[in-house]
Amino acid sequence: MRALASGGTDDPYPLYAELHRLGEAVPVTAPELPYAAAVFGYRAVDRILRDPAFEVHDAYRLEPMTPGWRDHAVLVTLMNSMMFSNGDRHGRMRGLFRKVFTPRRVQAMEPDIIRITGELLDRVAELGADGNEVDYMAEFAYLLPARVVGRLLGLPDEDIAWFRSQVDLINDWLDFRRKGFDVLEAADEAAIRITDYYLDLIAQRRASPQQDLISDLVQAGGHEVTDLELVGNLLVLFNASFSTTIHLFGNALPLLLERPAVRSTPESMPAYVEEVLRFDTPAHVFIRVASADTELLGVPLREGELVAVLTGAANRDPRRFAAPDRFDPARVDNQPISFGAGAHYCLGAALARAEAQIALPMVLERFPHLALGSAAVRTDQLILRGYKSLPITVTDRVLVTAGGTADASE
Repeated sequence: MRALASGGTDDPYPLYAELHRLGEAVPVTAPELPYAAAVFGYRAVDRILRDPAFEVHDAYRLEPMTPGWRDHAVLVTLMNSMMFSNGDRHGRMRGLFRKVFTPRRVQAMEPDIIRITGELLDRVAELGADGNEVDYMAEFAYLLPARVVGRLLGLPDEDIAWFRSQVDLINDWLDFRRKGFDVLEAADEAAIRITDYYLDLIAQRRASPQQDLISDLVQAGGHEVTDLELVGNLLVLFNASFSTTIHLFGNALPLLLERPAVRSTPESMPAYVEEVLRFDTPAHVFIRVASADTELLGVPLREGELVAVLTGAANRDPRRFAAPDRFDPARVDNQPISFGAGAHYCLGAALARAEAQIALPMVLERFPHLALGSAAVRTDQLILRGYKSLPITVTDRVLVTAGGTADASE
């Protein structure tokens, strides 16, 4: 865990392999880390995420650790969400969202996903004319999930770039290695701006409902949730439907390009997406709190101690997945735990899968000569792993060979 926190996220998989040789959970003794234990075996991760005795960090838990937390807007906003709530409060908020954010609603988003994908690919084609490199992350992987979730919530397209910038500031603070007053202050300011924006939008939708999720939440919620709870949950939903999906798209592309057969079998894309989620999952760490003195696979825990739940390691557990370091879309019973499990299973999981299963075949079909360009830039954090920049070419002017690149005209 010390290696992960101090930079091991550049390539955590050898560290995960070492952990798996130790069992499924270990005590954490590094004094600079807040955790008492790390859990990384697939079965153990699945168990702890489903066990109500292991809670998320809520306001009750935060109070003794950070007495002045209410002075920070980012903490107040997050603590108003189901992501940082337990028990009845969590059930009350999640119940409302499950009432309106249904599988039918995700299915109804498919025409929007197709339309937005087509528009973005038109732009990529324009930018990539004559063999020019295009940043796949900036021009596609970032924009598609942001515009899709924006369409879901009813946010104007012109506001999406602003929203992404605010979410990025909050994610910077959520990365446990980037603590500091400047990072926290920027996250607080972003939370204030997002809160003001959403409160105004909620008021508009209450007065004049539209065909979007926020309108349905306002109409169905009644007195079940407060407006500030709505804001906290909308922030988390945007983040969950946006940040991880970006890295799903980015992590998938190089893996798909290495396997050209997928172009002729688009019906196999769901299996490819599941294997991407397992092999190079976007989100690697969840945090849980022991609600009472207990023992976890031989590791003693006291009430209130933190547990690092390493979902990225669980997806490479050799006890669960044969040859876990091999990318194999043909795996039988491939059920990665990338979106969590139990009461806090990611609400945006179905939408993320739908976007990837629809859009990735469209990318490969539109650009049969798509190839990776110059050096990619990764932006690996302790929680999220993926690319910051992934240059591509989309014409046959540049070919990728074993020795590098060569002009197709030679």
